[in-house]
Amino acid sequence: MSAADTTTPAKAPPQRPAPPPPAAAPGTPRKRRTSGTAATPWALLAPCLLILVLVLGYPLVRLVTLSFQKFGQSQLWGFQPAESVGFDNFATVLADGQFWAVVLRTIIFAGGSVIFTMVVGMLIALLLQRVSGWVKTLVNIVLVASWGMPIIVATTVFKWLFDSDYGIFNALLSRLPGVDMIGHNWFASGPQGLAVIMLLVVWGAVPFVVITLSAGLTQVPAELEEAARLDGAGSWGVFRFVTLPILKPIIVMLTTLSVIWDMGVFPQVFVMRGGHPEDEFQLLTTYSYDRAFVVNDYAQGSAIALLTVLLLLGVVAVYMRQMLKIGEVE
Repeated sequence: MSAADTTTPAKAPPQRPAPPPPAAAPGTPRKRRTSGTAATPWALLAPCLLILVLVLGYPLVRLVTLSFQKFGQSQLWGFQPAESVGFDNFATVLADGQFWAVVLRTIIFAGGSVIFTMVVGMLIALLLQRVSGWVKTLVNIVLVASWGMPIIVATTVFKWLFDSDYGIFNALLSRLPGVDMIGHNWFASGPQGLAVIMLLVVWGAVPFVVITLSAGLTQVPAELEEAARLDGAGSWGVFRFVTLPILKPIIVMLTTLSVIWDMGVFPQVFVMRGGHPEDEFQLLTTYSYDRAFVVNDYAQGSAIALLTVLLLLGVVAVYMRQMLKIGEVE
């Protein structure tokens, strides 16, 4: 055996881990990784954005253009060219006393509808938290069914319910002692007729509010409610200081959407009055329609519609401000 065979092989020293790279200086900008797929989201959104531009953008641009022109039947049929009149249409509309009466009526109508919708929706949502499972399921089925009913069908049903000759509502009220409502015409006066239409609007809007608030109530921690009760708070105190603050973002959202929807009510009034709403039933939507398609003054109708849009944008601005405040608090 040779000396080379009896020699113990030398072990290689273990390799030390590589030192970490030096940290960058605080003021050194970091390099961001660029991806070649940055345009993919925009490519996927392009069809939707194109549809929105065609469906919403073009009508809005055309509405603004018409509101600054003289545009009637002669211009519609091409007998005369459209003439630019500046702010004359807006000056005429704003100087009309009937327009301001319609604005006031619309605000009162929308405000009453929103208040009743939110109050009734909150009461039903709170009630659903205290009933058994099968009752809650049955109520939700009824709410979804009423919510999914077409507006024209619901309006026709309400028109029959409040009919002066065959209406069930008059017959039920006449069963009360000392009450005789047989033959009473609810649409003989504007306030009573608008109250019926408001009831129709509330009936159609309550299901969405109830379902949304019910989902929000499931997020209220039971521990907070129990702690409030241990501190001596009653049912109203628990609702005011625990439930209501947690539901505030949902309530703000629902209130804003309800204001926008209720100020844009059109088919309920139009169908309930047989396609010809009287002056005391006119809201901003129907008033704009009448000026454009009954009087055939499309320019003034567009001006009224544009003023309505600006009014609704003010509501949206208030909503965004409230949501930003809620975000800052959270």
